[in-house]
Amino acid sequence: MIIDPSIKEEIVSAQKNIHQLSAFVGFDGFIDKIVSPVDKIDYDKNTKTLIPTITNFSERIASAAGKSSNIELSEKQEKLGGNGPIMANAQLALGLNVSYIGALGAPDIHPLFKEFSEATSAISLANPGVTHALEFEDGKVMLGTMQGLDAINYNNLITSVGTKELLELFNRSNSISMVNWTMLSNLTELFKKLTEEILPKLSEKKYFFFDLADPEKRTSADIIEVLELLKNFEPFGKVILGLNLRESAQIVKLLKLEMHDSDLSARAQSIKNHLQISCVVIHPVESAHCASDEGAFNLIGPYCEKPKITTGGGDHFNAGFVSAKLLGLSDLSALAVAVSTSGFYVRNAKSPTFKDIIEFIKSY
Repeated sequence: MIIDPSIKEEIVSAQKNIHQLSAFVGFDGFIDKIVSPVDKIDYDKNTKTLIPTITNFSERIASAAGKSSNIELSEKQEKLGGNGPIMANAQLALGLNVSYIGALGAPDIHPLFKEFSEATSAISLANPGVTHALEFEDGKVMLGTMQGLDAINYNNLITSVGTKELLELFNRSNSISMVNWTMLSNLTELFKKLTEEILPKLSEKKYFFFDLADPEKRTSADIIEVLELLKNFEPFGKVILGLNLRESAQIVKLLKLEMHDSDLSARAQSIKNHLQISCVVIHPVESAHCASDEGAFNLIGPYCEKPKITTGGGDHFNAGFVSAKLLGLSDLSALAVAVSTSGFYVRNAKSPTFKDIIEFIKSY
């Protein structure tokens, strides 16, 4: 990753304002069990060899067709999860004031979310889902159970929080991030209600961030409906849509746009123009690309060949990008903060402070 000195200077100078920012994030919540499938066990040496890639894992699964298979999962970690809590935790670490509403336990907060809920003055609407995150060298496979997440809906939101209180919460937040649409079946209706009943009463415009979170399992009609809905947030601020590489390809195909395989910034521009929103960000593993009213930009690296953790890397990228835009940074500087937030996290298995980000950028 090569960062122009002027970009570094812009990021360093913005640090002084980070603690003045407030962010809202919602609405999911998961217990993440981070695991890796085991290939071989040597009991004499007390060692385990992991299945290295998704391709290797798929071959192992395929070989069991018509038979059976027993695959051990080596558990690395159990932690709070979900796109929302991970993104909110990352923004907390960067230095923002963060508020959260989501699925953290009902009627009581789950112990894994206790410290998080206190730090974010969280309101819980439902019990969390459970995700087994199978991590490989070339990606991850998320296996989730989501009983109870239907309780994440507009009526329950208003009943639990209150119309006046929700408006006050949004008014004191500089950004409003609503993520994991795929797993929360009632978010489309919730989005509609917000644009009709809450957001017109805002005292000032905000940044709105959306992450669909791997929408492949949802119907084409559902995906198109929520994508077309995003522009309805534009009268109340600036909309940012965050996509990983696979998600961006799914959306381009669904919207019948040019794929732009060799130019992801152009792909982001095409999606932005079609959806009529302020910004689209695409973040493959080895680079980052965005298109906004400023233009189209891209940044290469920093790729990590042997990450300590991958689950949550995209959520940290999102937290870095949104926080950087709240600081008033340019798109290119925001991409640098985003890849550094994610890059630090996957190398260290912990969320960085803004000072960590500055040191990380200087090291590259």
